[in-house]
Amino acid sequence: MQEKGSISIHTENIFPVIKKFLYSDNEIFLRELVSNAVDASQKIKRLSSLGQFQGELGDLTIDVKFDENAKTITISDRGIGMTAEEIKKYINQIAFSGATEFMEKFKEANDANEIIGRFGLGFYSAFMVADKVEIQSLSHQEGAAPAHWTCDGSTSYEISEGTRTERGTDVILHINEESQEFLNEGRLSEILNKYARFLPVPVRFGTKTESQPDGEDEEGKPKYKSVEVDNIINNTTPAWTKAPSELKDEDYLAFYRELYPYSMDEPLFWIHLNVDYPFNLTGILYFPKIKNEMDIQRNKIQLYSRQVFITDEVKDIVPEFLMLLQGVIDSPDIPLNVSRSFLQADSNVKKINNYITKKVADKLNEIFKADRKNFEQKWNDIALFIKYGMLSDEKFAEKANDFCLLSNVDGETFTLKEYYEKVKDIQVDKDGNIVYLYTNDPSQQDGFIASLKEKGYDVLALDGQLDNHFVGYLEQKSGEKIQAKRVDADVADKLIQKEETQTLSLSEEESKKASEIFEKAISRADMKVEVDALHADGLPVSVTEDEFMRRMKDMAKTGGGMGFYGTLPDNYKVTVNGNHPLIKRILESSEEEGTQLAKQAFDLALLSRGLLKGADLTSFIKRSVGMI
Repeated sequence: MQEKGSISIHTENIFPVIKKFLYSDNEIFLRELVSNAVDASQKIKRLSSLGQFQGELGDLTIDVKFDENAKTITISDRGIGMTAEEIKKYINQIAFSGATEFMEKFKEANDANEIIGRFGLGFYSAFMVADKVEIQSLSHQEGAAPAHWTCDGSTSYEISEGTRTERGTDVILHINEESQEFLNEGRLSEILNKYARFLPVPVRFGTKTESQPDGEDEEGKPKYKSVEVDNIINNTTPAWTKAPSELKDEDYLAFYRELYPYSMDEPLFWIHLNVDYPFNLTGILYFPKIKNEMDIQRNKIQLYSRQVFITDEVKDIVPEFLMLLQGVIDSPDIPLNVSRSFLQADSNVKKINNYITKKVADKLNEIFKADRKNFEQKWNDIALFIKYGMLSDEKFAEKANDFCLLSNVDGETFTLKEYYEKVKDIQVDKDGNIVYLYTNDPSQQDGFIASLKEKGYDVLALDGQLDNHFVGYLEQKSGEKIQAKRVDADVADKLIQKEETQTLSLSEEESKKASEIFEKAISRADMKVEVDALHADGLPVSVTEDEFMRRMKDMAKTGGGMGFYGTLPDNYKVTVNGNHPLIKRILESSEEEGTQLAKQAFDLALLSRGLLKGADLTSFIKRSVGMI
């Protein structure tokens, strides 16, 4: 048998297309060819189970070998094999990959989707690294003759009688000059560990040395010997391919360590995904303990298609707020040569995205209801995920309202509904607004917190990365008349304005004089002085910042789309308590002493807010020593 021919017209320009557009990285060739070998192996197993193949299956292990001297890489399987006619059909006529015929012939198979062959464009990725490719194949069909196919990357090919004596296929790549890096054990091992570590058929890459027990020495201590064993690079049944009922907590934790061997911490909990309609999806997502930016960069979610690794860039498949999760997603509905434009346009991807959002929300709610105490203990680690989700995804927010938690400065924890019930009758202003008071720095704002607690008010601790944005969610999405105010946005009496008002003990002239003394003592354009009627036992001077302006500026700093506010200077209000005894003393003092006392009271207010720094702080200390 000897035949020369020209590959189907469909491939006239296939090689430059493959090299430039279909694949982003030439190392993909090994993934494609090993995947084809896996498919061929699974097909023969399926034919055997259906009674269509009567022979012995034998060892189906796939071999990857390289010969540095001959400059070849060989991928061998003991799968279904091909006749010369099948090679011409499946390899030469790319438009007819063979999958359609195979599916039609065995459509009664329940798991037919798992055995669709990928011979076609995937096979031709070999020409990214090879200037000649050979196939040696022997079909499983009784009496079949071995076939040999060769092609130099043009549209010409040759078919002749092959030399293979065992069922299956060898694909031999003659590596081109530009791709010599792949004739290296370390490089090939790296690619196989990346793409093939969870393939469903064993893949062997040479051998490795293992230490095995070898009896005891004269002192009775165990001895060991070095043994060469097959280097099987993959776990053929990773945890996500099993039913949740088959797995215990230790199995999930062991798989996490398998995925991320360098992670120092165990995950907080996990979610097992398993759906077969309207799309196929399995996987396990872990909620990690994130300590630093490196954890986020290194331990990403991995995307697979039938246990073949595709990418860890899963932005369009996984909702953005869950990008900090870790684990595996596997969907046969996503092709191997996946591209960003495909992901963005594919309807299945959108459905998968929505499903993951729902599944995560349901699981979090389930954990919260089953063991609230445990959930509360982990809240600080998962709050970032949940709040980001609530801010960016309305459907998730609807569900998360039931398990999102708020904590006050006393360490008490509430659901959104529980907290509303706690403060709705106490923290209500004269206009009927329920005011949520919060701090973003309890230690720095302790004075403000203390004055509010004296009034019987509760203060939330909202000091997380997203809480500048989340306070807006609390106001807008609760469906109630809620206002959120930071404790340092105004003096205590003004944060929740009641009907009753204090009477100012100063005359109009004294009030004006006090204002002038403080303005002169402070002498800062960013500080607006205001004399007000407050409780006599309150602070003599308070420095506050308008809630709206401060919130807009904070959001601008975290990329909240308020860029204009980020360019504005900081502005503060200096509230002088006209009813405090110190103000009377200042008015009755000499001009020099009054200015010094006003400056001291102002600096104390700044100090309580952490705003007194540098030369001003040094000056304050010297003045304080002098006054003592």
